[in-house]
Amino acid sequence: MALVVVASVAFGGQALAAPNTDDEGGTKTLRAALEAAAKGHVEAQTKLDNSKKRQLELSVELTRVENRLAEVSVEVSAIAAQSYRVGRLTPISMLLNSASPEDFLERAAGLELLAQRDGVQMRELSEARESVTRTKAAIDNEVREQEKQVAIMAKKKKDAERALGASGGTATGGFINANSPLAKPAPKNSDGSWPKESCTVDDPTTSGCITPRTLHAMNQARANGFTRYRSCYRGSGGGEHPKGKACDFAAAPNGFENVNATGGDKAYGDRLAAFYVKNASRLGVMYVIWYRQIWMPGNGWRAYSGSGGPAATHTNHVHLSML
Repeated sequence: MALVVVASVAFGGQALAAPNTDDEGGTKTLRAALEAAAKGHVEAQTKLDNSKKRQLELSVELTRVENRLAEVSVEVSAIAAQSYRVGRLTPISMLLNSASPEDFLERAAGLELLAQRDGVQMRELSEARESVTRTKAAIDNEVREQEKQVAIMAKKKKDAERALGASGGTATGGFINANSPLAKPAPKNSDGSWPKESCTVDDPTTSGCITPRTLHAMNQARANGFTRYRSCYRGSGGGEHPKGKACDFAAAPNGFENVNATGGDKAYGDRLAAFYVKNASRLGVMYVIWYRQIWMPGNGWRAYSGSGGPAATHTNHVHLSML
């Protein structure tokens, strides 16, 4: 595998060579498997979060309808107790004992009001009971939905581990920094899912295009101090670059040097990788590759290395792929 592209581009008055990482350190089959696993995990996580939110709302509703059921039950019990103590007067006896036509009409109206009151109470009791039953069933459905999504996430994790097996795939400490700054979230759909995007905006690092979400992720890194050279769109090769969904960030101040990053350059790459990991759910990160390791949602950092020099092993640049 070639380590660098012969052509160079000007950036900030410096000549910088872009890495040739078309395969992102793996085969087309591996990339497809990782993409499917990452997207499947994120989709299942979104559905799981939505289900938990609905369950919480249903729990509040269940408390409300159970309280109403208790109130109506007390009211109906009071009516039943009164009827038991004094006996319920029949309509005929009440009307026959009327002293006058006016009294007859008043008693008739009273009977209708009593019937309406009793009927309303019984209907409310029945509706409250049905509402409790429906809400409990809805909560049970959400619990089953959550179990389903958890199972999907577990499967996607295993799929990724299986795919990474040929490249190592063992769990690593990775690059985590609790002090990494928080990025401004990228826009999501109303249900919390990521909108589908294509290569529609100009890539400021090349003459190509990238997705709006990729541009946002790149700009958020820059806004938080990661200002070294980066390159996103690449028209040839595989991976996410031709889709406008990937960027490479040089570890060295002067661009993509054909050496393993050390010292301050390595620390810079560590911080940048940790920044994207911490903000993965805010930005829509599919995976991050840095220094022979790959991070994916649901799997964490895993050993991952292509064969070749610093470009192939991602020891001179941080690779970012977006959903």
